[in-house]
Amino acid sequence: MERDCVIIGIHGLANKPPVDEKTRWWKAAIAEGLTRNEGLTVPEFLFELVYWADLRYDAPLSEDSNREPYRPYDGAGPLPGGDEAPAITAEDFLAPLYTGIDCLEEATGITVVDDVILEHRFDDLWHYHVERRFARQVRARLTARLRAFRAYRILLVAHSMGSVIAYDVLRLLEREDPSLRIEHLVTAGSPLGLANVKLKFEAEHGALRVPNNVSAWTNLADGEDVVAIMGTLNADYGPSKAGVHIVDRRVVNEYRRPDGEPNHHKSYGYLRTPEFSRACARAVPAAIAVPAAQPV
Repeated sequence: MERDCVIIGIHGLANKPPVDEKTRWWKAAIAEGLTRNEGLTVPEFLFELVYWADLRYDAPLSEDSNREPYRPYDGAGPLPGGDEAPAITAEDFLAPLYTGIDCLEEATGITVVDDVILEHRFDDLWHYHVERRFARQVRARLTARLRAFRAYRILLVAHSMGSVIAYDVLRLLEREDPSLRIEHLVTAGSPLGLANVKLKFEAEHGALRVPNNVSAWTNLADGEDVVAIMGTLNADYGPSKAGVHIVDRRVVNEYRRPDGEPNHHKSYGYLRTPEFSRACARAVPAAIAVPAAQPV
């Protein structure tokens, strides 16, 4: 008998709405993608959000202060896939420049450029690397959730800084709890290509590679997402002991704020891309995923 599946998400940088609201919005974005891209109606599915913003911020974002709520995408039918991404994006211009800086920083261990980026643009990630108590607290939350659902097939979705936390936790768990398995890890809008992040990983875990407790790893990056400026990760992270490689996918993150301004890094946009929906459809049990009704 096939085990039940759970989708476990971990959010990324910056303050967030209250945990119950953030959880509903992640589920809504996932369900929207399944319906529009895969033609599935999903009445309910098991989803758990690892929420850690309260460890850094005194109060969650209020309705008035939240500029980026979940909003369904306009129109009907499938959302744009990676094959519809612009031929030239910010990544194509900036990645080659950053690659030279990245190589220099990795070779010397001096990460001046990355440190400035992390402290002033990715403040939470900078604190995660500097404040060990904060890092332990965040890791403990993800570890506890993974262990609570170890009997399930786990689809772990890590957005932005959440992918850094997920990688750390999975490398630790492969040593501390080797029987715990992740069926599919999906990273989205990930900064795992930054030299500073890679050097921190190497110092704590050794050679960069796919964790041995992961059966599949897909990395999603929009070409206009500056957090995922390096785009692909496969060249930097070697295969696991079982030969699992990272599969990099360029996607189109179509999220727009209520004022119409795009945010190519937003989690909701990544969660409803066709590439993520395909991974989700394989994980969601057939018993609760049925073909959507076709218009007459």
